[in-house]
Amino acid sequence: MAKLKQAQWPWHLLTGLILVVLAASLWFATSMIAYEWRWNRVPQYFVYQAEESQRAAELAEVATLTVQGTQTEVTLRSSEGAEQVLRVDSDSLQLTVGDEVEEGDQVGVTRHWAAGPLAWGLLTTLWISLAAGAMGLLIGVVTGLCRLSSNPTLRDLSTVYVELVRGTPLLVQIFIFYFFIGTVLNLSREFAGVAALALFTGAYVAEIVRGGVQSIVKGQAEAARSLGLTAGQAMRYVVLPQAFKRALPALAGQFISLVKDTSLVSVIAITELTKSGREAITTSFSTFEIWFCVAALYLVINLPLSQIASRLERRLAQSD
Repeated sequence: MAKLKQAQWPWHLLTGLILVVLAASLWFATSMIAYEWRWNRVPQYFVYQAEESQRAAELAEVATLTVQGTQTEVTLRSSEGAEQVLRVDSDSLQLTVGDEVEEGDQVGVTRHWAAGPLAWGLLTTLWISLAAGAMGLLIGVVTGLCRLSSNPTLRDLSTVYVELVRGTPLLVQIFIFYFFIGTVLNLSREFAGVAALALFTGAYVAEIVRGGVQSIVKGQAEAARSLGLTAGQAMRYVVLPQAFKRALPALAGQFISLVKDTSLVSVIAITELTKSGREAITTSFSTFEIWFCVAALYLVINLPLSQIASRLERRLAQSD
């Protein structure tokens, strides 16, 4: 075992050197175009301190000011004796007791942490991926089994669906689903986007399921039938679990592709991660910084998916 480690470390060192060279090449490329890095502009697009103005409801006079930690409680009293109590951050208050304020005048602001556009875009990408993935898996399993059915109608319809979806671009399908089907059925853009992604994913999952089931020798199903199981029970308890083990790497790859494909729903005005990145670039003018952050966020989603799939694959292999 010690000799094996000694034989492997030069290759790991070579890997590190290659990565260093790639990073140096990237830095050199940006220096050639005289690009000025402004990473300090990026954090506000993840989280920032939002300000909420506190305004007087009517003509009034500042009656009392009560400091409570970092905030100040301001009591405004009108000429009729009506009181309005506002709580503002102390450093934003520019009034003293006895000052008069008009209706709508800003007394101060309160600050709180809020999620930025990249954080909201990441959340949108996550829920779209989860919803479309779950629906796509269900559609794919049913369609894959229909492709193997002895019923000609089920087999033909599932074949038409798979070939139609796989033979046309996803972007075109999103446009058709939203502007045609979505308009006729009065669907929201979010539902249309998720449905289009689910149908697209389901077609590929169907072929993965079909290939996985066909890779299981027929003797497995025949043995299950000889033990008294019905055809449906044999498929559910004997064939499908084995097919799932073999299809797991392909399924993981398909769901990783789905996460990246969610960037296309921005064409129907859904503000997911990529669209949020584009909007952040228009206000920050930090093109490379924002795109690197967007790419890193996609990696944050997809790398755990790859690791979970690999670990599940090894665990299922041990049960054979």
